[in-house]
Amino acid sequence: MVNLLARFGVTAPGWLWLLPLALLPLVATAQRRVPVPSLAMVPADGLSRLVDAVLTLAGMAAIGLLVLALAGPRLAGESVARTGEGAQVSLLIDRSGSMNETFAGRQPSGAEESKAAASRRILEAFVGRRAHDLVAVSAFSTSPMAVLPMTDRHEAVRAAIRAIDRPGLEATNVARGLGLALSQFGPGASQASRVLLLVSDGAAVIDRRVQPLLREEFTKIHPTLYWLFLRTAGSPGLGDRPAGEDSPQAAPERHLDLFFKSLGVPYRAFEAENAQAVDEAIREIDRLERKPITFVERRPQRDLSGLAYGLAALALGLLVAGKLAETDLAGRRPASREAAPGSAQTTRRAA
Repeated sequence: MVNLLARFGVTAPGWLWLLPLALLPLVATAQRRVPVPSLAMVPADGLSRLVDAVLTLAGMAAIGLLVLALAGPRLAGESVARTGEGAQVSLLIDRSGSMNETFAGRQPSGAEESKAAASRRILEAFVGRRAHDLVAVSAFSTSPMAVLPMTDRHEAVRAAIRAIDRPGLEATNVARGLGLALSQFGPGASQASRVLLLVSDGAAVIDRRVQPLLREEFTKIHPTLYWLFLRTAGSPGLGDRPAGEDSPQAAPERHLDLFFKSLGVPYRAFEAENAQAVDEAIREIDRLERKPITFVERRPQRDLSGLAYGLAALALGLLVAGKLAETDLAGRRPASREAAPGSAQTTRRAA
């Protein structure tokens, strides 16, 4: 009750100055009055007194509720903390030109899906299965792009994910993308599970001068890192050593995987060579990241004007019923309290 009173308010408080009019039924009434010579002649009638009190209160309520309805009563919105299963998920999606190709390494034709289109479809389903997650979406190619900050508005998240199958650029700058994805978690410690999900087809090199900065950020935030590696058919895997020089330029995917393993945070890579493998990897991540999370449920403002008008109508209905009770529906006139002037003479003459 105290919480409800604290949330109660009006949008047009000027109307409340008319609330004293609700006292008018105490000094005036619309009911018919029947005069009697003495109150002693009137027998005690508890029912009549009850009806009179009910009609007086109904009149006061009708006026008061109509004034309140005009003032625009409302209950302010509130935020309620609840506990469920989920995580804070920062999605980092590769938007380089190679994501526009199929897993076979060619431009899609007919019913074929590009790697970006398959990822979009599967990630949308992933978000739809996790009602309590907080999700942020970032993208990267030549430069990182903050698509959507951390939010529990999953319709907005799905809209952001749908944008990833638009044509991308040629370059891949994963270092700056990782920095942006980490910043999406925000400052301060969190008791919730934090997940950074990288969706990329590789071919990225992190400059050695940037690596210490990324290590520091990963140590500070300490998320669980998943790399969904969309491997093009026939390309080297994460564990394949090149035949010649083993360098980041010769085997960028392998050395990116080695860098992730050296970060000191929980890390797992999934190599997917088709849309079905992507779906299986996402379902495995969904299964692994089911931990308690405290989330905030936002309740919107509630308009009470309709309720006030409805209650006022009920009070007015009682008043109308009370007035109708005074009406002789048969059309008969009430008997006169005094005899007509010539009635006594007529009686005597008849006698």
